[in-house]
Order: sequence, then C-alpha cells, then structure tokens
Amino acid sequence: FEQVSSFAPSVAQTRAANAIGAVILSLAGILFYIWIRFGSFYYSLGAILALSHDVMIVLGCLALSGYLAGYEFFWKTLMIDEFLIDTGVVAALLTVIGYSLNDTIVILDRIRENRGKRSLPSKEVVNDSINQAFSRTVLTSVTTLIAVLIIYITGGMGIRAFAFALLIGVFVGSYSSVAIASPMVYRRRKDRDEPLEDTGEEVPLLEGEPLPG
Repeated sequence: FEQVSSFAPSVAQTRAANAIGAVILSLAGILFYIWIRFGSFYYSLGAILALSHDVMIVLGCLALSGYLAGYEFFWKTLMIDEFLIDTGVVAALLTVIGYSLNDTIVILDRIRENRGKRSLPSKEVVNDSINQAFSRTVLTSVTTLIAVLIIYITGGMGIRAFAFALLIGVFVGSYSSVAIASPMVYRRRKDRDEPLEDTGEEVPLLEGEPLPG
C-alpha cells in the first residue's frame, strides 16, 4: 500500500455516533412528514415499521451469506460469497430505503383517497386499496428484479454484493408495503364506530326491551 492511515478509537466512536444520529433524524423527519401529509400518526408508523423491516432483513441476509458461502452448492450455484458491508452495500441499502418508502406511500395514498372523510380507514377500505394497487406493485417489482438479477449474474464480483443486497431489498420491500404498512393504518374500533345501515328489515325486540323512539 502506498499509504496507511490509522485513527484513534475516539474518532471512530464519534463517526459512529454521528451516523446513528443522522439515521434517527432521518427517520424522525420521515415520520413527521407522513404524519402531516396523511393526517394520522398510524400512516407514518406503518411506513417506518416497513422501512425498518426491509433494512433488517437485508442486513440479516448479508450476515447469512458468510455462513452459506462455506457450502459448495450456494457458492457455485447461487454465486453467494461472503459479502461484506462496503460503500456499494451502503448504496444498496439507501436504494432499498427509497424504493420501499416510495412503494409504501403509493399504497397509503390510495388508502387515503378511498377512506373519504373518515379519520382512519375501515377494513374494507384497506382491502380494496391493496387490491387496486397490487398489480402496480407486482409489475414494478418484477421489472426491477429482472434488471437486478441480470446485474447479479453478469456483473462480476465487484458489484455482486451491491446486486445481492438490492435483490433482497426489492423483494422484501414489495411485500412489506402490503403486509406490514397497510394493515397498520386499520383500527378495528373504527369498524365498530361506523353507523349501521338501514336495510328496511324489522328487528325483533327482546322481552322487556323498550320500543325505539
């Protein structure tokens, strides 16, 4: 090496503390913006939980790759190596965060449109919104996965860690928007608070029950 630089432990601790602080401030900013934009804390909570889920799954798969790389099947067939966290992997994690957040906001925005003047959507509103946006989510995810898979297979070792993290992140980011973020905005109490529709049928009274009106 032409040059070797060493840093004191205090410098590393300072950099780590700054990174953690930046992540916390970013999550707080996202939470506050979605809260104001959608008018409910549950929307921002669902988005943050889906976001955290995606990042943790990707980091878990990167850690698992070091174990799987010791087996010949995974190393030769699936081209899984002991992927380390470098600048490429960090870029992949940031890309996964942006992709997941964008996909989540698309579905949450559809829920907000379908809920009307309600403060929180009902179970039927959430289900209908997911069905309406599901085809768009699948088409976008499959298209992105095809491109990332080609990069993973033909890109070589220099970019394989980036493609591996992005491959896992796009997959988990697609289902977390539907299975984690969307159900978080539903509250069963809102269904109980909805007024019953008048169907015109006579309801039998129990013994001792006062007449209506």
